This record gives sequence, structure tokens and C-alpha cells, in this order.
Amino acid sequence: MTKPGTSLASNIEITSANVQIGDVIQIGGQPHHVVDPTQLPGGAKQLRFDSGELLTMHTRTRLTALRVRRVGDRLRGFSPTHHRR
Repeated sequence: MTKPGTSLASNIEITSANVQIGDVIQIGGQPHHVVDPTQLPGGAKQLRFDSGELLTMHTRTRLTALRVRRVGDRLRGFSPTHHRR
């Protein structure tokens, strides 16, 4: 069993619909960390990497990325009965 506070990494297929900040995409043998995915018209996204470089992912683009998540972290949000009106 993995202890809370440790990290798990997995390779996943990403698209413009599911790319996230922190995903690591290898391009030309170099890792690029996504720091700002910006929505573009038609479902495409422009990815800004920590290096300052940009990549446009169109809706049909499929890439493999390394995604790291911390074990024990939970999604925090409002439950439907506790939202503000």
C-alpha cells in the first residue's frame, strides 16, 4: 500500500479535452511541463510549457504524457447541498 503524501506517475493518452497543468509531454527527446493550457476555438488548446514554448493541440491530436498525482490528495469542492446561492 502507498503512503499518503507520496506520488504516483503514470503514462496516459491525452487529448485537447483532458490535458492538465503539470502533464509532462516528451517532444524531441526533451520533457516539456504544461503550465498553461488555453482553450482555442473549435476545441483545440494551446499549451504553454515551463520553457515558454507553445504547442497547439487540435481536437484529433493524441499524445502520451506522464501524469503525476499525489496519493492521499482528494478533490475538494462544494457538495450540491452546500453551494452558495
